[in-house]
Amino acid sequence: MENKENSMQNNQPNENPKTENDLIPKLWEEVKKVYDPEIGLSIVDLGLVYDIWTEGNKAFVKMTLTSMGCPAGPFLEHEVKEACKRIEGIQEASVEITFSPPWDPREMASEEVKMMLGIF
Repeated sequence: MENKENSMQNNQPNENPKTENDLIPKLWEEVKKVYDPEIGLSIVDLGLVYDIWTEGNKAFVKMTLTSMGCPAGPFLEHEVKEACKRIEGIQEASVEITFSPPWDPREMASEEVKMMLGIF
């Protein structure tokens, strides 16, 4: 992954002028449409997606799950791959599931999601 660009930190666009093209923001917007089926909220807003980058016509997504035993894991992985492939210019997608760092909604979720989950 020699051309990997850290596209977002804390859901903010990377200010690096080397960003490959405008695919990264489009990928984030499309992946944001994927909802956790148990919680009913966007996986991006939940803070489950850590990074998105491209290499050529392939998208890469690094994400986590709400828990190691999350039964929705295979479903979410499939949905994220399909979301990425809906973007013109992306023909393949790869999803890496990681638990480092572990998901913590108090630190990773958007303010709106924290309010919805009752985290103050």
